[in-house]
Amino acid sequence: MIEPQPLVAMIHAVPAAARTAQEAFAHEFPQATVWNVLDDRLLDDARAVGGLSDALRRRMLRLIGHVIEGGAQAVLLTCSSYGEVVDTARTLWDVPVLKSDEAMFQAALAGPFARVAVVASTAPAVPAAVAQLEALAPAVRAGRPVDIVTALSESAAGPADAEETARHLADALQAAGAGDADAVLLAQYSLTPARAALSALLGVPVLDGAGAAARELRGLLTRAPGRAEAAVTP
Repeated sequence: MIEPQPLVAMIHAVPAAARTAQEAFAHEFPQATVWNVLDDRLLDDARAVGGLSDALRRRMLRLIGHVIEGGAQAVLLTCSSYGEVVDTARTLWDVPVLKSDEAMFQAALAGPFARVAVVASTAPAVPAAVAQLEALAPAVRAGRPVDIVTALSESAAGPADAEETARHLADALQAAGAGDADAVLLAQYSLTPARAALSALLGVPVLDGAGAAARELRGLLTRAPGRAEAAVTP
């Protein structure tokens, strides 16, 4: 064990992701001391230049360096748009640095699921999720193919009610032919509040990135027994 209350820094691009991640850590990894860093211009500036510029990559690396120099023993980026910066960060620092949904994708691929569905309420999140799943699959489940089906429900971005959001997501999944999926992966932290309701509607496990990240870091920082089993629990 590193210490009783390891310091985990989370770098956010939107306040909603911060709230979702904090709730996940309070439930899954309450031993952690959470340090939230918010740069609410990260997404807008990336959209303005059509992606990640060198300047934006350096900006995120400075944020990661800032929290590590401040004593963070692990870092979680809650914005999937900046995930590629993590690969560079891992060459610069020894502490664990996680992409927003990386632990969820690894848990899904390591599990018994032959067919997984990825659902989102914003279009860019879908191909980004599929790309990560396909990149991780050879290492995580060599010799075991996985069928990936996707669904998009822009209607799910509006409702504040979790059950209504879940119904929109379920409708999109059924329309996309994903009704027989063994598990559903939520491609955005903002959809996490609908996880339980969506699982009840579909009757299959629904995995979310924030909870999976909290369980992964709990295992890494405390060597908690049963980490692998906990990782695939929705």
